[in-house]
Amino acid sequence: MLAYQHAYHAGNFADVHKHLSVFAVLRHLLRKPSPVTYVDTHAGRGLYPLDAEETQRLKEYRHGVASLWAARERLADDPLLGPWCECLGTVQASPRLSHYPGSPWWLSQACRVQDRLDLYELHPGEASHLEAQALPDQTRRFYADGLAGLRASLPPTTPRLCVLIDPSYELKQEYVDVATTLQAVSAKVRHAIVLIWYPLLPSGRHHDLLDAVQRSGVRKVWRSELLLHPPGDATHGMYGSGMLIFNPPWGVDTQLDDSLARVVRCLGGTATHTSQWWVPE
Repeated sequence: MLAYQHAYHAGNFADVHKHLSVFAVLRHLLRKPSPVTYVDTHAGRGLYPLDAEETQRLKEYRHGVASLWAARERLADDPLLGPWCECLGTVQASPRLSHYPGSPWWLSQACRVQDRLDLYELHPGEASHLEAQALPDQTRRFYADGLAGLRASLPPTTPRLCVLIDPSYELKQEYVDVATTLQAVSAKVRHAIVLIWYPLLPSGRHHDLLDAVQRSGVRKVWRSELLLHPPGDATHGMYGSGMLIFNPPWGVDTQLDDSLARVVRCLGGTATHTSQWWVPE
C-alpha cells in the first residue's frame, strides 16, 4: 500500500516509547569497542520539523515528546531520561521544541568509525527525505523492503548486530512477517539484539505477532507496553505502544521499567506501563 507517512505521528507517545528503548540499548552497546552493524528496516525520514503541515494536522507530539520536554529539568536526575532529553536538545534551534528525530538519527548517534548503519525505506517520498538527511559516512541507504534486505544481509560483517523493526503494519501479514524475520536473525546471529515495535489497536492484530514469536522457538524476549488508556476505551486508533526486545543487554529491562514509570507520570491521565518476559531465556 505504501500510504503510511510517519510525519503525521512524529513525536507521539509511541515514538517516546520506541526511541527511549533504542537509546537504552545503544548506551550498553557503546560500552564495548567491537564494531556493530545497526539496521533500521523502516527508517522513515530521519528528522521531523514539528511545524510541518503533516505533523500539525494531528499534533500527536503534544501528548508525547512535548510532555517530557516540558518536564526535562525534573527528569535530569533519571539515568536514562536525563541523557535522552539532552540528546533531544541537540536538534533544537532554541529552548523551544521544534524538531523530533526519527530512528535513523538516534541510531546514528551511536555510530562510531568502526560501525555500520544500514537504513531501509520503501516509500518513495520518505526515501527521498531520508536521502537528504545528514548522517555519518558509514551510513548506507536502501530504497528497498527492509525485512527482505535484513534477511539477505545475514550474517553481518561485524561481530555485533543491532536491529530495529518498526513497520507501519498497513498489511495484516506484516505481523507474522516480523516474527519470521526475528526467527531468521536469531538463527544466523545468535547474539544479535533486535527491537520490535508494534501498535496496540482495537483490532488486536498485535496478538498475531506475539503468538508467532512464542511459537517460533526464539528465546529471551522481553515485552514492554505503554498504554495511553485502557483498550476498552478505544473504538478506533492506537491506544498503546508495544516493544519486544530480543536479547536485551543486562539491566536494560529494569532501567526501562524505572524510566517509563516516570514517562507515565508525565503523560498523565490513564497512562500505564507494564512489562514481562514474553519468552524467557
